[in-house]
Amino acid sequence: MPELDEFSFLPAQAASLGRAEPTVHRVRLTLSDGRSLSGLAWGDAPPRVTLLHGAGLNAHTWDTTLLHLGAPALALDLPGHGDSSWRDDAAYVARILAPDVVAAIEAWSDRPQTLVGHSLGGLTAAAVAASRPDLVSQLVIVDITPGVDPSAGPAQIRAFFAGPTDWASRDELVDRALSFGLGGTREAATRGVFLNSRVRPDGRVEWKHHFAHLAAAAANAGADATTPDAVREVLATTGWDDIADVARPITLVRGERGFVTPADAEEFTRRVPGAAVRTLPTGHNAQEEDPGALAALLADAQSND
Repeated sequence: MPELDEFSFLPAQAASLGRAEPTVHRVRLTLSDGRSLSGLAWGDAPPRVTLLHGAGLNAHTWDTTLLHLGAPALALDLPGHGDSSWRDDAAYVARILAPDVVAAIEAWSDRPQTLVGHSLGGLTAAAVAASRPDLVSQLVIVDITPGVDPSAGPAQIRAFFAGPTDWASRDELVDRALSFGLGGTREAATRGVFLNSRVRPDGRVEWKHHFAHLAAAAANAGADATTPDAVREVLATTGWDDIADVARPITLVRGERGFVTPADAEEFTRRVPGAAVRTLPTGHNAQEEDPGALAALLADAQSND
């Protein structure tokens, strides 16, 4: 049996949707401080859509959405995630992450992007759009608003990531995910674990993203791994400031069972009167739970671009 790589799952995913197998390849950029930023380039043409994932995920979270969308796109691994370098200062907040996204768009695109961000990626996308409107044609924020802690999540997920940080095999990690009720089917959990983990030189398997390691360290020290209230207040303030400075059309997509409540969405439209709000029958990870519906929203947004 051939050894799996990160693209081994795509042919079956495409076939299940009745789509042609996509052209996707990994791209890498060396940043000015020596760190590496990585992403996935979809299609042979320059991207029209750039997508930023949430905390603890990676660029592959958008795979099925992009199979539905069928447009040239760039899905980035945010710093500390996927194949991008971890930050020594562990500063994974929107305004600090935004310059790296700007560098990627400048390097890999030739036009303003429909910029899509989920959770932490949504706040980062707002910071990018506020600081560099020339790079963004419109902004789509998926299930996050300033003031909602993108690192908190349900207690079940926090407990899952606050556990061990390495395992004897990926099968062991799949078993752990399923025991927490995460990942859906075993097939889906196997794909998710493969794409979000790596095998170390000593043969042990660990998460690729820095958040799991930070959460485990905090739990072992007896600390709360969620964002402290004082820091959350600062992030909310800067997040609203960024959104207020966005001069491009904004769409907020919320999941009915996600982080953004109807009251949060109402506050968003009060602060951003011209914003559109769309609701999908999903939890927080709309791009994985109903990728077809999310892709339809993105296609509609692009048609009005």
